[in-house]
Amino acid sequence: MNTVQRGKLAMAAAAIGVGVLSVTGCGFVNAQQTSHQYSASDGVRADLGKLQLRNILIVATGENQPGRVIGAVFNQGTSDATLTISGANGSQTEIPVKAGSETYLNDQADAAILSSAGTRPGGLTPVTIRSGSDSSTVNVPVVDGTLPEYQKYLPTPSGSASPSGSATATPTATSTESAAAGH
Repeated sequence: MNTVQRGKLAMAAAAIGVGVLSVTGCGFVNAQQTSHQYSASDGVRADLGKLQLRNILIVATGENQPGRVIGAVFNQGTSDATLTISGANGSQTEIPVKAGSETYLNDQADAAILSSAGTRPGGLTPVTIRSGSDSSTVNVPVVDGTLPEYQKYLPTPSGSASPSGSATATPTATSTESAAAGH
């Protein structure tokens, strides 16, 4: 191999090295998405002491209409807990969660109904989540039955979904009172 060929080979190797460095360097400059936790769904996530709330959202037909809270609540603690969700116009629902287990609010038996959704579908409504001495306010999305997967979760016109399981609704304002308060 002569000097000219060695020079060309060295320049080609240098060009390849620069190319490889420029392609692999992107990860060094840009933030890694895998290190950022987020909700990859329609609902939101929140942690409250030993309780973990995942994919929480409210399904309702309108702002001053009853809204059903759906999602999952995981209790990582060693004792049973009660999650209280307080929404707009004094609406409230309580959800018991056994120690070391989960409660899926999507089950008919675990319907959690708020007497008022708090905002029209497509918006976010602030709700206060509370368990024991832990409390936090979370902005929860409100959706309607436009998407077929949420139609079955719309509360009945009377404002209840006939809770027959462990979650019970404790509304402090009726749908009619909530609608009157909004005018």
